[in-house]
Amino acid sequence: MAEAADIQGAPAPVRRRWLRRAIVLLAGTPVLAALVYAPAPQAEAAQASSVDVQLVSMAPSAPVKGDTLTIEGTVVNTGSETITDAHVGLRVGPALTDRSSIDETADRNGFRAGADPGEIDSAYAVKIASLPSKVTQNFTLTVPVNKLELDKDGVYQLGVSLSGVTESRPSEQVLGIKRTFLPWQPEAAAKRSQLTYVWPLISATRVTAETGSDELQTPVFLDDSLSEELKPGGRLEQMVTLGKDLPVTWVIDPDLLYTVDAMTKGYRVRGANGKSVQGKNKAVAEQWLSSLEAAVQGKKVVALPFADPDLASLAHHGKDVSGTLGQLRPATDKAKNAVQTVLHVPASTDFSWPVNGAIDPSIVNVATSAGAHNVLTRSDSLMESGALGYTPSAARPIGAGTTAVVADAELSTAFEGDMLNAGPSTLAVQRFLAHSLALNLQRTDEQRSFVVTPQRMPTVSQARSMAAAIRGLQGGRWTQPADLEAAAAAKPDPGAATQVPGAGQYPEDLRKQEMPVSAFEKIRTTQNTLDHFKVILAAPDRVEIPFGNTINREMSTSWRGRPDEARLYRDQVQEYLIGLTEKVKVIPKSDATLSGHSATIPVSVQNSLVQDVHDLVLRVKSANPSRLMFGKSGQAEQQVTVQGDHTQTVKFPANATASGPVEVTAQLFTKDGIPYGKERRFTVEATEITPTVMLVIAGGVLLLVLAGIKMYASRKRVAARAAAEESTQPSDESPDTEPQSTEGSGTSETVDR
Repeated sequence: MAEAADIQGAPAPVRRRWLRRAIVLLAGTPVLAALVYAPAPQAEAAQASSVDVQLVSMAPSAPVKGDTLTIEGTVVNTGSETITDAHVGLRVGPALTDRSSIDETADRNGFRAGADPGEIDSAYAVKIASLPSKVTQNFTLTVPVNKLELDKDGVYQLGVSLSGVTESRPSEQVLGIKRTFLPWQPEAAAKRSQLTYVWPLISATRVTAETGSDELQTPVFLDDSLSEELKPGGRLEQMVTLGKDLPVTWVIDPDLLYTVDAMTKGYRVRGANGKSVQGKNKAVAEQWLSSLEAAVQGKKVVALPFADPDLASLAHHGKDVSGTLGQLRPATDKAKNAVQTVLHVPASTDFSWPVNGAIDPSIVNVATSAGAHNVLTRSDSLMESGALGYTPSAARPIGAGTTAVVADAELSTAFEGDMLNAGPSTLAVQRFLAHSLALNLQRTDEQRSFVVTPQRMPTVSQARSMAAAIRGLQGGRWTQPADLEAAAAAKPDPGAATQVPGAGQYPEDLRKQEMPVSAFEKIRTTQNTLDHFKVILAAPDRVEIPFGNTINREMSTSWRGRPDEARLYRDQVQEYLIGLTEKVKVIPKSDATLSGHSATIPVSVQNSLVQDVHDLVLRVKSANPSRLMFGKSGQAEQQVTVQGDHTQTVKFPANATASGPVEVTAQLFTKDGIPYGKERRFTVEATEITPTVMLVIAGGVLLLVLAGIKMYASRKRVAARAAAEESTQPSDESPDTEPQSTEGSGTSETVDR
């Protein structure tokens, strides 16, 4: 009060400002606050619940001298009584001293006398004569900035309140209030922070392992939901449309580029009955890719490893499963090639991004195992002790040539809530701008660099809110844009924390969402199956590329929170691969009979693939070599090459050494001696024939032949005698006369037998 009295000669606005501040200061003292405001606690609670105040828009979000501040919003009478003689007024508090004050103010509910400032000139209030119960009323506050009596640069608390009376409360009271913030930096600061905003283009896995038999190997998608994100107004379309005019660093999952690029060449979608149908959104994909290519020209692009692998899951559950970490290097190699091929711009692959920036030593080791030297983390993971008194730059050397790029947690999480309605979005934008200004106002002589890493897959409303906040900074009065590579290369603060948190500090809620060990074991099984399969193929790329990409997709961060879908995806990949391997097989064979000392046994190999198979060995094996032999042993093998969609029959010479049934096994092997496919079993009935038996049979045959010759000769002699006797008989002999006996060698024969 004394200071206000000492400046009585000052202009009226200055005197009013000092008087108001003196009252606020006195009200901050508990005893005097009661004298000035004297609200009962019960009244505070009642006031807080009687009117809901929402701010729909605030423009400009960061005003300068000469601007007019316009705030639009609504008030809703949530009580049961009609409010009369009401007005909506604006309250401007003193500059907040630090970032914690911003958070405390934002989290406060209801009107609090002593903490909330008084109203500015009532000439700028909006009067509402009557507000019945459950009725909503729109309002617009328009105030010249020079009437806000803002002094030094800083973040000011703004309160928009509705005051009025009801039948039960006849004296005017504040019945509802909504708080926000006004960043005030009308002139460019002498020292401006560098701000890097990561703009992520990431989506969920959509592509299956299935491809068509055509030359382009048309991919099959799980569904056609990606097209909804690519269409005008869709999530990914908005990310491109909004991001093209913003100073951001694009962080892209190359799998998204490959997926959309595949759509432009034609794709199929798995139907409910398991059969695929032709995809219908080729034009949508073409338009989106064209827009993205134009948007990233001249911008910094960072490519994550292919399919955005879940680094924390790999570190905590996958690294001990053989072959798992070996997937990261190919995923990184694919990344740069994908961006260059699809978007025709260079990309950095020197950054890894664990989920929510949460790290521990094992995550850092895995994140850098594929060659990345920079790990995107967050200040709520690699935390400061507070000894510096300010927030240091993002870059922190953490050893072994690795830099932790520490994003500011407050800025990075600013838009994770529901931004569908204009009210929450407006508040989030103002809070973001307030924190960014508060960062720059911290006391330090060094220019600092800050990074923002928002959620991986922002919704449309979240993306729009993010864009509004970045546009609010484009005046460049306290920040200047920088790309992610520049942020990683910035001079580190020697006093900043560089100790990577231990494994026990990793957030439990994130750990619960990680892929289990069984998931990586299934992935290893699929990889092993693929390795055994591709060695027999004449064109292994036709399976190695699609299945290699699919194995990367099985480890994607996008499966977090969807364990059942992830498990089904892995199972279907393995089942489909096994189905392909079974298209090359030994055809089941019926039982056979081997008659004779030696013979050949045919075995057929079928190839139902569209490509040739080679480097296969077909091996047959006798279960009883003492009875049935192949060559000089109990088994034999031959190399097999089968053209696509053909069957090849291989003949194996066999020898029978004894009679009886013998089980024979036919099995395919790779050139490395690894069994391929199912073995086939069939029975051969072997009949062994010795030389003695052959002599007996030959003798029997000879006797039969001799007997036949003798019978033939005998019949011929009888016929000859009969003919001679007939020629010598008298012509008058009666037919009834008995025939004459003929003497011979003692044997008598009858003509008609």
